[in-house]
Amino acid sequence: MDPYSPERSYDAVVVGSGPNGLSAAIRLAQEGLSVCVLEANQTIGGGTRSAALTLPGFLHDVCSAVHPLGVGSPFFRRLPLQKFGLEWLHPEFPLAHPLDGACAATLQRSVLATAAGLEGDRGSYQRLMAPLVADWESLAAELLQPLLHLPDRPVQLARFGWRAFRSAVGLANARFEEAPARALLGGLAAHSFLALEQIPSAAIGLVLAMMGHAVGWPSPRGGSQQIANALARLLRSMGGELLTGCRVDTLDQLPRARAILLDVTPRQLLGLAVNKLPASYATRLERFRYGPGIFKIDYALSGPIPWTAQSCRRAGTVHLGGSLEEVSRAEGEVVQGRLPEKPFVLLAQPSLFDSTRAPQGRHTAWAYCHVPNGSSFDMTQRVEDQIERFAPGFRDLILARHTANCASLERENPNLIGGSIDGGLTSPWQLLARPVLSPAPYRTPVPGLYLCSASTPPGAGVHGMCGFNAAEVALRDRFA
Repeated sequence: MDPYSPERSYDAVVVGSGPNGLSAAIRLAQEGLSVCVLEANQTIGGGTRSAALTLPGFLHDVCSAVHPLGVGSPFFRRLPLQKFGLEWLHPEFPLAHPLDGACAATLQRSVLATAAGLEGDRGSYQRLMAPLVADWESLAAELLQPLLHLPDRPVQLARFGWRAFRSAVGLANARFEEAPARALLGGLAAHSFLALEQIPSAAIGLVLAMMGHAVGWPSPRGGSQQIANALARLLRSMGGELLTGCRVDTLDQLPRARAILLDVTPRQLLGLAVNKLPASYATRLERFRYGPGIFKIDYALSGPIPWTAQSCRRAGTVHLGGSLEEVSRAEGEVVQGRLPEKPFVLLAQPSLFDSTRAPQGRHTAWAYCHVPNGSSFDMTQRVEDQIERFAPGFRDLILARHTANCASLERENPNLIGGSIDGGLTSPWQLLARPVLSPAPYRTPVPGLYLCSASTPPGAGVHGMCGFNAAEVALRDRFA
């Protein structure tokens, strides 16, 4: 039967099979509801897809690659995903951040071991991170929901806010004296896509450091696709349907359902629900801002990357940008709409720890830098100059590369507006009003219509909590 046929009906229909869409569907199916997920592409997963982008035998992650929020997700941790094929692989070190010479700041699973490598800032790092890591489960539960809520753990949340509600540069200047600790915090905070002088860049950095210590920065064996595959297998085992190749251009195409959940951004919601949304709500959605884009490169390599700093050879992720001041300069240029000559580069090397990613003796690398939203500039040389800076001889190892600019990323995944992978700018206002100011921002003014993408709280990251939270609202509204 045609999936768009009005003769079909479900309790709930979910549009989009990214981790949030699949999580919403699973949460609804847990209550015994009939659920159908519609995916436009032939491959499920959204930002958690893997493919042979370069040469035969080399497996690359199309978007996300490393998943501290995935392994630490309160919802994922309640699901039997291991039973459905998901296996987390942990590198020896979650993260290394090299500086010029043979020095690197290294985020290890142990707070004490990490601090020991930060020399004069050893005590400062311990005092900053140890209480947060001790509270990580409580903090994850509080931070992975809308900010407008009555906290269950106000003391832990206040303790985090006292440390975190500032800029990364402000926190580094207040806490650290030496380059390695300052650079480590700067690289972590740069995941925010904000200038490092902006609030809440420090909070993003602290959350990622906390998760690195508490649960690690792992990758799935066989690529990020395995996250989506495990979620899909679980959903189908519960009776849920998942249909691919089903593009949705308007809500009128959908089968009848008591609840519709959309794993899309506000801009796409405006197109899907044309003439159905009140003008005031539509105006608020039109004001929603998207963050900088990325330029991404996947590499097939003839050998492991020859990092000068030895700890980089044992880390799953490497941050390339040099000192805090250099990272801050690069990110500030992007925010101002300029292309940095020396970009901050995020690099993952999964084949060091996962033999499924490349033929024997060969390796893969995944790297991207931030660029102004919509940029079409080819950053390959600038990215590779940064890698060569810390790993001389890297270019000699390249067997093939696959590049993706902002436009090609959006063509592959329409949620990546202008190449933005964060679902929307992570500014203070858009943390509070994501996409609108409401204690239940997943709910739209159209009865039974919900948004469940990374454009809702808690935002970017493969954790499924946007979908879980949206499903909880839909359950209370439509199925109580």
